[in-house]
Amino acid sequence: MSSSRTIPYTCPYCGKTYDIEVWNSVTADEDEDLRDRCVSGDIFRNTCPHCKKDFMVQFPMVYIDRSHRFVLWLSQETPGEDLIRTVAAPLAPQGYTLRRTPTLKEFAEKIQILEDGTDDRAVELAKYDSLIEFLDNKKGTLEDITGIEYQRTENEVMKINIRTNDKGLSFLIPVSMVLEEMEENSTLYEVDNSSFPVVNAEWIIGLFTPDDTNQSLN
Repeated sequence: MSSSRTIPYTCPYCGKTYDIEVWNSVTADEDEDLRDRCVSGDIFRNTCPHCKKDFMVQFPMVYIDRSHRFVLWLSQETPGEDLIRTVAAPLAPQGYTLRRTPTLKEFAEKIQILEDGTDDRAVELAKYDSLIEFLDNKKGTLEDITGIEYQRTENEVMKINIRTNDKGLSFLIPVSMVLEEMEENSTLYEVDNSSFPVVNAEWIIGLFTPDDTNQSLN
């Protein structure tokens, strides 16, 4: 069952405090409206009653979709022992996909990926392969790219969009091709599902970047 609470919040623009509703958990298969508000971001959008400024407020949330068998932990912090015990321990053995999403953008995209029934690790690999193809074919430079996004999966083909300042480029990636690539080195792509792992751009880049290179970039 979805649950929310009311908390005092200080507007980042005018500094005045007022009450906002934040959601502790959303059970998507029981409430389609809340599911839609999570995808659109409306559930995080607030308007200050004093200065009328609109802004987003990200708060920790457990998002459960039993029909598609996945749970998301929206937070920049790793899950605590209570979440591992009450959610991960019973659901991971049942085949649920458990993920932590640090940002609202990743959260909305992850819902779409897992609703499509697509392996999110394969999606991140498809994004990475699309990036390499974009650069190798001299479609632009790394500095030109403003975003790499999963669009959808239809007929076992993923659509990946690479956006730049003035245009976008779409890549159609067969799911079977990416899964075969993953199977060639299956241990490389393993994640501990029960610990709410983060599977995103940083994760896939980290698989192909030596530790010393990672350190030099930080």
